[in-house]
Amino acid sequence: MTLDALLDDYLGHVRSERGYSAHTVAAYRGDLVDLMRFAEARGVRSPSGVDLPLLRDWLYAATERGLARTSIARRAASARGFTAWLHRRDLLPADPGARLKAPRAQRTLPRVVTERALAEALADLAARAADGDPLAVRDAAIAELLYASALRVSELVGLDVDDVDRRRRTVRVTGKGSKERVVPYGAPAARALDRYVDDARPAIVAAAGSAGGSAARTAATHAVFLGVRGGRLGVRGVHRLVADLLTAIPGTGPGGPHALRHSAATHLLDGGADLRAVQEFLGHASLGTTQIYTHVSAERLRQSYQTAHPRA
Repeated sequence: MTLDALLDDYLGHVRSERGYSAHTVAAYRGDLVDLMRFAEARGVRSPSGVDLPLLRDWLYAATERGLARTSIARRAASARGFTAWLHRRDLLPADPGARLKAPRAQRTLPRVVTERALAEALADLAARAADGDPLAVRDAAIAELLYASALRVSELVGLDVDDVDRRRRTVRVTGKGSKERVVPYGAPAARALDRYVDDARPAIVAAAGSAGGSAARTAATHAVFLGVRGGRLGVRGVHRLVADLLTAIPGTGPGGPHALRHSAATHLLDGGADLRAVQEFLGHASLGTTQIYTHVSAERLRQSYQTAHPRA
């Protein structure tokens, strides 16, 4: 069987049995299609020709093209998963990917927005929503909930109406690996979300229906956050919203929704929250992933010390 024919089987495996998200599966597909094109150029079309030198040459070629270390590391992980699966299916006598090494991805500290700057930005969104414009009310609710519950953008856009318990102020989200967790949100987010669900969301549905869309389809959607056409709001729309929100705030690093998640986690630790509690709150499988926020807090302490201490 050719490598191309096996690829769909493998992607189906990681999607259904490993519970990988659509985004992760798409990344695997892109990496492995590139590997197969590279292998074909070397005359390799079947699993038996996939060996360690081929994999190393493939990564080296990607390095020569100027791909970032993070991309090289991800490609190596994609190849290792594929060759391990081929070996388990007895399509390879040994697993060449087990010996494949790649440069470690550079781990940079995430962008953290100060509590004061975030409060001002969220107040600005609330002011824009004061006149009741449905999309402005929606945007205020999105930003408040992202920060209050430290949601991933995929978790936020995946929310259905039944996932929100407004009485208990909690949301049930499906995170990486299809793992569910319930996270709380506070009073400001509750006010913004209640106003959106009670007033703005029905207005968006009505406007979409009167604009010629399918009123039945629009009304039947279970999504919490809707786009202007009445369907589920996409990831790009949320990215644009948060990027615009953070544009005027000083700081380096990505300005998308993850900045609000990073900020929420760091502010929790700065406020004395237990590291394991923050791990559960964020939905991290490993405590080591959460520990990066302790480094962020330490860096903030160092900067404050150098700025304020007379003998720094």
